[in-house]
Amino acid sequence: MSPAGRGPAQEPAPGSLLAQPLKPPSPGRAVAYLGLFVLGAVVGVAGALLQAAWFPGGLLLALAGAAGLFLGGAHALRSRGGAVAGAAGWLIVVMLLTASRPEGDFLFAAGIGSYLFLLGGMAVAVICATLGRVRQPEGRDVRLGK
Repeated sequence: MSPAGRGPAQEPAPGSLLAQPLKPPSPGRAVAYLGLFVLGAVVGVAGALLQAAWFPGGLLLALAGAAGLFLGGAHALRSRGGAVAGAAGWLIVVMLLTASRPEGDFLFAAGIGSYLFLLGGMAVAVICATLGRVRQPEGRDVRLGK
């Protein structure tokens, strides 16, 4: 049994994790990434509407909601991909909402709140993707000197 009790122990391949071949995510993980992507889109729309409604508080609430999604996705999937999936959905929807329509309608006004929401959301996404956990390899050769 492996140390985690999940089945027969597998000997890790020699070399760095970067030298290992990439394999596609499991179906459950792929559905989780897709769910985080859709949830990121929903949070982006909600934040775009909320940040203009109550200027200082709405902006902070919208950015806190985005940060919660990004960091929560990273912790839930135990990888940075969880944060990136939510951030990708958020970014695509927010960028689509910045474009004006042929009728002349727009969602984002040219003000400090809109710019803080756009740039602050992107900064929060990068920070949360950087802080996200990275999967650690298993085995004896993980730590040097032991």
